[in-house]
Amino acid sequence: MPISPNFTSILQEEKEINFLQCYPNGYLKYTDLCNILQLTAGLHAELGGISFSDMQVFHQAWVLSRMRVEIKRLPKWRDVVMVKTWIKSLENSRSVRCLELYVGDEKIVGCETFWAVINTNKRKPESLALPHEHFEKFPENATEKKFSKIVLKEELEILENYTVRLSDLDVVNHANNVKYLEWCLNNCDVNQLINNGLKAFEMNFMRELSLGDEAVIGRYDDVFVISNNDKACFALELEWN
Repeated sequence: MPISPNFTSILQEEKEINFLQCYPNGYLKYTDLCNILQLTAGLHAELGGISFSDMQVFHQAWVLSRMRVEIKRLPKWRDVVMVKTWIKSLENSRSVRCLELYVGDEKIVGCETFWAVINTNKRKPESLALPHEHFEKFPENATEKKFSKIVLKEELEILENYTVRLSDLDVVNHANNVKYLEWCLNNCDVNQLINNGLKAFEMNFMRELSLGDEAVIGRYDDVFVISNNDKACFALELEWN
């Protein structure tokens, strides 16, 4: 698709929180928060001509590698939120994208994400084949801390064995990044989550999971690790209030 006449290097998009996105306490689920951020990032890429459909001409797609989310408070049912996003850097096969979520003039969520371009046939990284010079890059941070590499330990408490289902897959034909978070949070203390206990969380994505893959969900302290065939595929570190 050509670059949209509505394209701007900084995108701001309003969304209303609906009841399907909320926990029983009426506040936005952490997984749906990530979905909102992911959809806004996707819209910005589409408007700028570097969306999944544009990239598939060259058998390419964006995949998420790292993500850090810092939460002042969660929005609730019927809140109208404004999501703001910009590209911090984009070079060769790698890009850092920032996102912020506001209610009115109050910033309540900051997020920094690290993306990689992969060839969807070879399943390997490669440089972006599409022009992106029209995206102005902005060095401003959206989070107080940058995303990082989560320290993994060999000894874990095994919480669950999970088989990847069709409902877990996205258009890149692998388990969507938010699904990993969902599987881990389902093994957290419900009261902590319902009481809006998370002030931040960080995710590292290392390997794909596909339909029928067996995922082993383990934990040590506040770090969750999802593995397949004894190889770590995903790590999540939680920071509680």
